[in-house]
Amino acid sequence: MKKTILILLVFIIAISSMNAQEIQSTKVFGGYKYTQEGKVLTMKSMSSTLETNPEAYKLFKKAKSANVLAQILGGVGGGLIGYPIGTAVGGGDANWTIAAVGVGVLAIAIPISIGVNKKTKKAVSIYNSGLSKVSYSEYNTSYQIISNVNGIGVSMTF
Repeated sequence: MKKTILILLVFIIAISSMNAQEIQSTKVFGGYKYTQEGKVLTMKSMSSTLETNPEAYKLFKKAKSANVLAQILGGVGGGLIGYPIGTAVGGGDANWTIAAVGVGVLAIAIPISIGVNKKTKKAVSIYNSGLSKVSYSEYNTSYQIISNVNGIGVSMTF
């Protein structure tokens, strides 16, 4: 009997701590920062989190692939702008045409990056709306180890 009660208690504690948590988004310079349970989510960890919601995951995969393109274009554009500036600072004859091409590449990367932010934010919104509105943590459950004339036990109040 005691083993059954103990197994049931462990099961209840495990279920109450395993409920899905909402992903919070915070506006930062250049986009959003996503957190879940106080931990910052990377694109990789968000991908594994959003897998549970097919609609959100499909949209997030599109955002993730566009993010790779935006980062590549941003890096190339930054390099094309930085090379002539470095040459000019070093006292050489800078080719400003390369810098102009870099500005053009960045002009393409910026709207793609904005689209990535919008798609990711929408995917997170879809994921959050799909979560159960009532969770075990809303019951404000507390556990205490107690002892009385009958022995030692665990008290669960909610």
